[in-house]
Amino acid sequence: MSTGAGVFIAVFTIFNIVACLWLMWWTARPRPGEQKTTGHVWDGDLEELNNPLPRWWLWLFIITIVFGLGYLIFYPGLGWFDGTSGWSSAQQYEREVERIETRVESLFAPFAEMELPALARNDTAMSAARNLFGNNCSTCHGSDARGARGFPNLTDGDWLWGGQPDVIYQTIAQGRTGVMPALGEVLGPEGTEHVVAHVLSLSGRQVPEDWATAGKAQFDVLCVSCHGADAKGNPLLGAPDLTDEVWLHGGSPEAIRETIMAGRNNQMPAHLDLLGETKVRLLAAYVLKLSGAVPEEMRTGALVPQEESGVDGG
Repeated sequence: MSTGAGVFIAVFTIFNIVACLWLMWWTARPRPGEQKTTGHVWDGDLEELNNPLPRWWLWLFIITIVFGLGYLIFYPGLGWFDGTSGWSSAQQYEREVERIETRVESLFAPFAEMELPALARNDTAMSAARNLFGNNCSTCHGSDARGARGFPNLTDGDWLWGGQPDVIYQTIAQGRTGVMPALGEVLGPEGTEHVVAHVLSLSGRQVPEDWATAGKAQFDVLCVSCHGADAKGNPLLGAPDLTDEVWLHGGSPEAIRETIMAGRNNQMPAHLDLLGETKVRLLAAYVLKLSGAVPEEMRTGALVPQEESGVDGG
């Protein structure tokens, strides 16, 4: 707050308090020759008296003003004056946040040293993680984690960047940026239709064979560096598998055409600074469980489907 604004607030506040005191004094004191009525008469003889306020009512106003003065001395309310208590809403908020975080950390402390597969099998940890997911992830991925157009389904076992425990943790902690370059100008209208046909054929759909053949030649030049020669994608780049029926931005010819022509840009925000190490680990374990593939690392070191997990992820 600037000095000018602080002075204005202080002067305006004090002026109003003094004005209220003066108004009560002026209306309460007797005046020689003053009429005892307001001059209003109804029905010929019914007059409105001009009596002062009752004393108890007047004292309530006085007590309120005294309380206000005491409040302004003790708490900030006069612009630049911070009050004798040193209280501020920002300090109270920080204290409350610190208190709550200390309590939360104590609740999460038992999970801090647990491996992600063990966390995924711990009912107490997953109950806390479910709440974390609802508060921080459901806006994009949905309350059921099944995603929406442009936001991955976490329950299908299909992964852009990989579904290993450490990769899932890295995705949540540091975020991801996926970029599909726009190829419309490079391919032109006819070339775009050919590549659309080839991409559709990769997932088993019927398209004109000559279009698919022409599209494959262009695909091999422009697309294999990311999606691979077999079009099964590259988790290191976040490039999707084009041979399955899983589509992040839609699998219709129109959606595929739009993706090829205009490109796509996806951003998964980093959550480590926002949530802290333990909460991110809980979320990673929860997503791992959602996928239905909780790794039995202690026994096999591989990902083993867990049919009893109930909910999936991807």
